[in-house]
Amino acid sequence: MSKMAKNLVIVESPSKIKTIKKFLGSNYEVVASNGHVRDLPKSQLGFSPEDDYEPKYITIRGKGDILANLRKEVKKAEKIYLATDPDREGEAISWHLYHALKLGDKKVYRITFNEITKNVVKESLKNPREIDMNLVDAQQARRMLDRMVGYRISPLLWAKIKRGLSAGRVQSVALRIICDRETEIENFTPEEYWSLEADFKLPGVRKPVTAKYYGMGAAKQELNCEEDVKKVLKEIKGAKFVVKEIKAGERTKKAPLPFTTSTLQQEASKVLNFSTSKTMNLAQQLYEGVEIKGEGTIGLITYLRTDSVRVSEEASQNARDYIEKHYGQDYLAQKAPESKKAQRIQDAHEAIRPTDIERLPIALKDQLPRDLFRLYQLIWQRFAASQMAPAQYATTSVKVAAGKSIFTMAASKLKFDGFTCVYVQKDEEEETNSFTGSLEKGQVLECAQVRHEQHFTQPPAHFTEASLVKTLEELGIGRPSTYAPTIGTILGRRYIAKEGKNLIVTELGEVVNQMMVDAFPTIVDVNFTANLEALLDGVEEGTVKWKTIIENFYPDLDKAVVQAQKDLAEVKVADEESDEVCEKCGRRMVIKYGSKGKFLACPGFPECQNARPYYEKTGVTCPKCGKDIVIKRTQKGRRYYGCIGNPECDFMSWNKPSGEKCPKCGNALLEKGNRLVCADEKCGYSILKIQKDSENIQ
Repeated sequence: MSKMAKNLVIVESPSKIKTIKKFLGSNYEVVASNGHVRDLPKSQLGFSPEDDYEPKYITIRGKGDILANLRKEVKKAEKIYLATDPDREGEAISWHLYHALKLGDKKVYRITFNEITKNVVKESLKNPREIDMNLVDAQQARRMLDRMVGYRISPLLWAKIKRGLSAGRVQSVALRIICDRETEIENFTPEEYWSLEADFKLPGVRKPVTAKYYGMGAAKQELNCEEDVKKVLKEIKGAKFVVKEIKAGERTKKAPLPFTTSTLQQEASKVLNFSTSKTMNLAQQLYEGVEIKGEGTIGLITYLRTDSVRVSEEASQNARDYIEKHYGQDYLAQKAPESKKAQRIQDAHEAIRPTDIERLPIALKDQLPRDLFRLYQLIWQRFAASQMAPAQYATTSVKVAAGKSIFTMAASKLKFDGFTCVYVQKDEEEETNSFTGSLEKGQVLECAQVRHEQHFTQPPAHFTEASLVKTLEELGIGRPSTYAPTIGTILGRRYIAKEGKNLIVTELGEVVNQMMVDAFPTIVDVNFTANLEALLDGVEEGTVKWKTIIENFYPDLDKAVVQAQKDLAEVKVADEESDEVCEKCGRRMVIKYGSKGKFLACPGFPECQNARPYYEKTGVTCPKCGKDIVIKRTQKGRRYYGCIGNPECDFMSWNKPSGEKCPKCGNALLEKGNRLVCADEKCGYSILKIQKDSENIQ
């Protein structure tokens, strides 16, 4: 080769080219593959048991020109550096490039960098390695498992429900988790409880201080009904409120761990109201590089797909130097933060952190778009906080006696702010207060008022994107790179919808989930899916052969598909006839499924194209006007019960009316699991269905 020959660096994304080229100089050419260049064919499964499950890869449509240009650059180069992303998928892309570009007779090196900065990129060139086939095989196994589930089960969804639907190995489990939560919410029966509080006026304290009823003596007592409250009120009537005990203590609040993919998605959702996909798109930009005045294009954060909280010694030391300089020695953490989690952490990457702690968010505010700045600031603050000392609080708990009844109150005062001077987690914001300086044991307190209030327990919360990501991670479902695409898929397929931040199952989602549970219980089993993830980790570690997983998985899936085809064929019927008549041609209208659920359509299509909303009757009459109660859907697909006479009648309920009235207040009784409850929560009437049925029989 001549002296003009260049070293070739192949990256995934074109947006990295300019940054890396600037670091490496004229003797290096940097080009991009634009992601994957080979994949299994779209028109077929791509492998078969008869061929020992050997995958058949083809060039992805539209990538021919990219490969042609890459081949031209390869011919000019003496050394080829495959610099795709530092994860399983990136390793697989490098392996595909090796074969697609026929690099067998070339000097080929695999390099990775966790951050796109000059020192790290140059250091990676000094420490090249071979392609890690364990990583490649783990990715191949995942791709083939996903292909099996998608290509074998999706056609059944088309036949059973409608075309265009899809089943996925991870998405189907995620959908089931959401559906199970919806069932919990629907079946939840609220339980009554009461609170009893006393407000005291303390000398030198402007606002009244509240103490909560604890119980009689040392025994804690729950107030389950109004009678319980009345007994306590009778017992304390005329009694003096005396300070019985004052206990002083200390509490330490540890600094948070730096971000992983999961915790970044959760916190960005809570603090910034970002969807998981938006968070990942913005983080990708911060990783690949942003134009900074005077510096050019700079990668601002480390690699964004990680479940490790490890931080390099250099980054940790730089952060400690910064903290000591700007906050003082007292604010330094005594030791590096540690994660309590031990399972399935892939420690090849660091946590998500700024590439340079000295690059302050405030200095970049005018140079970054608003959302990009807000995410960078969140990442910077979290990392800085993770290297700082805990916050310390002085705590005081007080017991106040009124006769035999005990009321308790607590106070806390911030002694040392520690990491909270930089960062406070959204769900851990707390008010500190201190009123104890004016209290002494034996002191009689002036009671301003005693308040009592009825409450009812609340059902489990609907999943949000943040809480779903947290649950998937805790259950071992999916990997950091799959959370956002999984949620995006089930939203895009209209299996779920968003109402505010809540994820709500649509009717279509309910139908798809029920079919998967009935026909493929193993595929949607949380433990089975988590075990598969553990096996894939074993492939990456070199302890499990990837074909062993495929050989064990596919025959069972094939058997289930064959059985389901037989069973589903038996239950599949023609369009269900309704009792509604087409007003245009007189035919009996049929019930069909659309993207937003069921609708009525004329069977004379295409001659008659009449269609209208379908409302399923519940067999119950409206408690307000006596017309039929039907099942309706919100715009985003959530089910509710409403009067067919709407808008003239405005009755609606999230729970099915039973058709009976509350004997206590006359409102409608609603079905909640195995109970009938009053539509008016303030009434609180509730009775077991079995008990009600026996009363009716008598």
